This record gives sequence, structure tokens and C-alpha cells, in this order.
Amino acid sequence: MLENAFPIDWDQFHFIRPVFLWLLVPLSVWLLLSFLSLRQEQDWKKMIAPHLRPFVIHEGSEWTRYLMQGILFIGLACGVLGLSGPTWKQIEVPGQDLETPLVIILELSQSMLEEDLQPSRLERAKFKINDFLKEDPRARAALVGYSGTAHTIMPLTKDYKLILSHIDGLSPSIMPVGGSDFQAALSLADTLTSVTDAPGTVLVLTDDISDEFFDAVKNHLSTSNNQFEILPMFSSNEEGMGSALEKLRSLEGVEVNALTLDNSDVEAVAKRVSQNLIFTEEDERQEDQWQDMGLILVIPMAVMMLFWFRRGWVIYGLLIMITTSCSEVHSFKDLWYSSDYQGQLLSDKSEFESAAEAYEDPMRKGVAFYKAGDYGNAIQAFQEDTTANGAYNLGLAYVQNGDYAAANLAFGKAIELDPEMEQARNAQSEVNQLIPGESEVSPEEAEEAGGKQSGDGNVKNQDMEDLGGGGQEATEEQMNDGRKEEEVATDTRIGKELDEVPEDLQVTSQEQGGKVLMRKVDDDPALFLKKKFAYQIKEGQVKVRKNE
Repeated sequence: MLENAFPIDWDQFHFIRPVFLWLLVPLSVWLLLSFLSLRQEQDWKKMIAPHLRPFVIHEGSEWTRYLMQGILFIGLACGVLGLSGPTWKQIEVPGQDLETPLVIILELSQSMLEEDLQPSRLERAKFKINDFLKEDPRARAALVGYSGTAHTIMPLTKDYKLILSHIDGLSPSIMPVGGSDFQAALSLADTLTSVTDAPGTVLVLTDDISDEFFDAVKNHLSTSNNQFEILPMFSSNEEGMGSALEKLRSLEGVEVNALTLDNSDVEAVAKRVSQNLIFTEEDERQEDQWQDMGLILVIPMAVMMLFWFRRGWVIYGLLIMITTSCSEVHSFKDLWYSSDYQGQLLSDKSEFESAAEAYEDPMRKGVAFYKAGDYGNAIQAFQEDTTANGAYNLGLAYVQNGDYAAANLAFGKAIELDPEMEQARNAQSEVNQLIPGESEVSPEEAEEAGGKQSGDGNVKNQDMEDLGGGGQEATEEQMNDGRKEEEVATDTRIGKELDEVPEDLQVTSQEQGGKVLMRKVDDDPALFLKKKFAYQIKEGQVKVRKNE
């Protein structure tokens, strides 16, 4: 950084993050107040006779105290200036694109439901994919599922969360054709990796390691520069697999990984993938960027802060930090994390009961209690939320608790607070059918009425779009845009997490004496994939190979 940094071109000098310069204002106020406090200490000393002061008052030099305050101010000011990003020089940074592709091939045949691996071969494979992506191999990844046909579940993407969101619902039931056509999966993987000349990695999770499997891998290696990572999804004593595995190990570019109980197997795979990433630099994308020189100020700041480490000063500073905490401290985490943030961390781990105890925000507390199945406490939490969403969520909790009259009042309160809340109106009208004295509605009538409705702003799905084609990189926005609404019995409620109860908190269908409550909008990715795969075969986008 220091090379060619000087002399400073004052004509080009500016700050990359000038907003942080505002920190100099409270810093200057603090310096002024500290100097004034030092001067005020001199007033009471005048009450002591001058000839007795040296014997009564023993303290350090007054000049030293002013100097230490000044050094601390200058050190903190250097930190503020460095944080603001001073710069006066531009450097050329070439644009880079990640080229290395990664295709995860998952077998979804009936044999993957065998339970020689607990809980099943398929579930263990899902766990391995989850652990693998959490290791962050950094390559653009795609997910392919195959049985009698092969389909793209997720095209190449850098957002692994998109892949993980589709893992749980994968099962043989979503595949339109039974069997195990690994050659079709390899062809699809080759299509996905053909978007770049960079060699990729094909991670295969299968329980069908046979001579045909070996021949398919060998033929693919002869025409491709991809590397293979094989994770056999069967117990070590599986008959008839040993010879094929040995032949696979003899192939160059193939790594057969032993299945382990921990994540050490996928950790090794992720490490090999990340070590072989290829980036391309595009000269036409080179741009001049301002070089941040803020780190230069770290040196004088560190030197000046050393003078501050006088006897007792660090201890006093720590005590001030702890005793002036803005919130009540019960544990070490409370010094660094807010209660709501601690609750969110617990919710991410599905520890909803503990999360509910940690949350302070009534909306979040109620959502956590609801997910934990504690509807009584959820009702108490939602009662503290005075918003329309809070009233709506309160109604949902009352429904789950069986108090339909109270739910009707809560939905009415939500409508009163927000007359445009259609989901509250729909919920109230259907709850009314459960209150004694109201007219009953049969399930058939409810479905017929619901089928005439569709979510606001959604487009009725009359064409099954192929969202998994080619090697195009997927984004979450594209996935959301691509999914069009199927006909459902109720409107779709869309809301961000914690702004209102999540979609999985919607009241499910409950039949009681011919009465129907609310129907949950089926937003299961597995259902979407099942219909998509069937449509691809119907339209001839995916060919079904005949058994020879």
C-alpha cells in the first residue's frame, strides 16, 4: 500500500466514506469537556493555604494529565480519519468472473429409501449435501436429480440457500419415471458445465455403483475435463459393489470418498473444489478504483494508544463499559448481543421455546411460541402487539387453541386497524362458519368458492415454465418470478419474516362436522418440482430412454 502512495495529490484527496467524519464532532465535545473538568478541579485547591498544598495534595503533573487527554484524542481522531477512507490515488482492478462449475447429482430412485443407512439412504444423502454446501466450496453449484429421467432441480447459482431450500422435499415420488438412468444425469450435468471452458466437478450421491455406472463415468471422462467426486450411499457390506468401486478408484480424475458419520468426507470434497477454482479476468471490465489509504493511519493510532495504557486506565475503561451498559446484563452474551438477536439465533436452530424466552419484541415472541406449539403463550404475546398484523396473528393463535369466537373478534380488530387486509377478511368469514348458529359450509362448497379466488398480483399458472434449463445462473428473484400461482382455496399471504406470522403459521385445513376452516396455500417446492418434471416430459423437453 505504501508503494507510490506519496507524495499526496491534494487535488485528488477525498474520503471514500465521509459520513464517518461526523464522529469527530462528539469526539471534540468530549475533549472540551475533559479539559473543562480538569480546570474545575483547580478551584477547590485554592481553599488550602499555598504553603500547605505540597504536603496535602500528592498528584502527578497537571501538564501530564492534559498531555494524556490530548494523545488519546489524537489517536481516536486518527482512527476516525482512517475509517473514513482517505484516498488520493486510483488503481486499476480487473474484473473477475468465477468460472468453475459444480454439479451435484442425487439419485432419487426407490432404492434410495432403503434403511441400511439411518434414517435412510436418501435422507443421509440430503444431510451430506447440506453439510457440503455449509463448507462453502465457493464454486457455482447446480443440483440434478435423476431416476428413470434426469431433471435440473436448481441451475448454476452462487446462492447455496436456493439449493438448500429445495433439498428437504426431494423424494422418489416427485420423479415422473421410475428407474435409474445415470447416463441421462451425466448428459444433463455436461450441459450445465458447458457454459464455461473451465473444468468443473461432478459430485455424485448414489447407491447404484455398477459396471454400467463405471462405463458411464469412464466415457464421460474421455470427452470432458470434469473431475468426479463419488459418495456411495450404501453400507460397506453391500454385495456386488466392491469391484465397481475398485475400478472407479483406478480412473484418473475420480475420487471415491468413504462415507463417514461426521462431515469429514464432504469437508475434504469441499476443500478440493475450493482449491481448484478458476477465475477469468476481463480487460474490458477494468475500472479505476480509489485506493483506500486508511490503514496508513493505523500506525500512528496504535503508537498513540500505547501512551494511554497507564496504570489502572484499562481497568477503569472496562468497568465503565460494563456499568454503563444500556440493557440489563445476565450473561456474557448480553454484553454483545441484544435479546432479540439472541432469540433469532435460537430460532435459526429451531429452538423455538428458548427463542421465545429470549425475545423481547412481542411479535417475535409470539411467532416463536406459535412455532413451538405453545398457543396459550403465543396468544399472550400477540395481545401485546397493537398492530393489524398482531391482531391477525392473534386470531390465528386463537383458532389453533380452539377459541373460534375470540378468533372472530381478533380478525375483526385486524380489519378495523387495516381495512385493506384481505387475509383477515377471508379468515373471519371462514371462522364464522365454525361458530354455533352460523350456516354450515361443506368441504365441496368451500373448495368451489375458494377456487374462484386467486392471490392479488399473481398470475394464474397456465404454462409450466422450465426454470431449470441450460446453465443459466439462477437468482432468488428469478425463482420467485418463475413460480406462478396454482389455483388454491384461499389467497396467498406474502410477508417478510417477523413482520407478520410466517407462511407456515397459516391455519391448516380442519374438518369438523362438515365444516371447513382455512386451507393453507401449498407452497411446497416438491409439489412445484413434481409438476414441472411431468410437464417437461409431456412437452418433450426431457426424453425417456427405453430399456434395452
